[in-house]
Amino acid sequence: MTPRERYIRTLRFQQPDRIPLMPGGPRRSTLQRWSREGLGDRADWWGAVCQAVGVEPAAGAGPVGVAMNSRMIPQFEEKVLEHRGSHLVVQDWKGNVCEISDAFDVSYLRNAIDFVTRRWIRCPVESRDDWERMKARYDPDDPARMPDTLPDADGRPLAVGVNGPFWQMREWCGFEGLCMMMIDDPGLVDDMASFWCGFVASLLERLCERVVPDVLFISEDMAYKVKAMISPAMTRRWCLPSWRRWTDLVMAGGCPLVDMDSDGFVGELIPLWIEAGINVCDPIEVAAGNDLAAYCRQYGRSIAYRMGVDKRAIAAGGAVLAAELDRLAPLIRAGGYIPGCDHGVPSDVSWDNFVDYTGRLAELTGWR
Repeated sequence: MTPRERYIRTLRFQQPDRIPLMPGGPRRSTLQRWSREGLGDRADWWGAVCQAVGVEPAAGAGPVGVAMNSRMIPQFEEKVLEHRGSHLVVQDWKGNVCEISDAFDVSYLRNAIDFVTRRWIRCPVESRDDWERMKARYDPDDPARMPDTLPDADGRPLAVGVNGPFWQMREWCGFEGLCMMMIDDPGLVDDMASFWCGFVASLLERLCERVVPDVLFISEDMAYKVKAMISPAMTRRWCLPSWRRWTDLVMAGGCPLVDMDSDGFVGELIPLWIEAGINVCDPIEVAAGNDLAAYCRQYGRSIAYRMGVDKRAIAAGGAVLAAELDRLAPLIRAGGYIPGCDHGVPSDVSWDNFVDYTGRLAELTGWR
């Protein structure tokens, strides 16, 4: 069975030969720790852990991304505006002005290199005039938005990722600014949400003329530890139309999986995702109060899951980790679930514990 077949069959509640081995990946600070503890200077951490547990690296062959560019064009200049003691005030590529520790630099705000705490000072969209200027950076017909060539998936699933409407509007307005705007100027939020819905749909239509992905990943991050960040009514108004349109669009072309990513407690959101046609979600953070077994009982085969292994148990190791994997073993056997760390693997996870955890996961997923 190819990695593509295995990935799709697992998340469609079908019968794969084995379940993909996807324990989760480290951030930079985690890799620095592992290098001191046993990984050494090997750049290929995945190859090293597979060697340590006795499986082929192909066991973890996951999706290959299509480089469809939905980011703003042009981007803002990344620069340091001020150095305040042990902190930097910077402008990132999105036009946000924020304060970060000087242990980092602006490159850490470009992608998820590590866990970086920041204090927001100013966001690029704080008024209707700001929004009119921002829209000019999102021309769906810009040739730079589509890749010149498509990746060679080599038997792996092909995936494309986009920001959901809440995530994207938060990037423009900031979290607090967006929430206040939803109360003070909901018409402006309507305009932004509608624009983003159409912009992404245009890109997906262009992409599907060339190739239909196996997975559409939507990044949304819209929940706290025990609640969603906005009400169900707000979610229906400003998010559900985009989710529904994009899901219908790619699935009409033959895409089997639409995967929603949101940290925090997602119990209030899962029914809305199912209504939108979304059929996978992650990372199911345990510390946020998510109960994966309860979700499986409540929603049956309406939605599948990825990740969901408590990162705190991986860090603790030993009996704590064993109990955590015992908790999840029946769900793994039942199907519709690819287990892995419930976020990026943090630096409190030792190399030895990660190797032990991956080995135990390899047994549960049929790789040894």
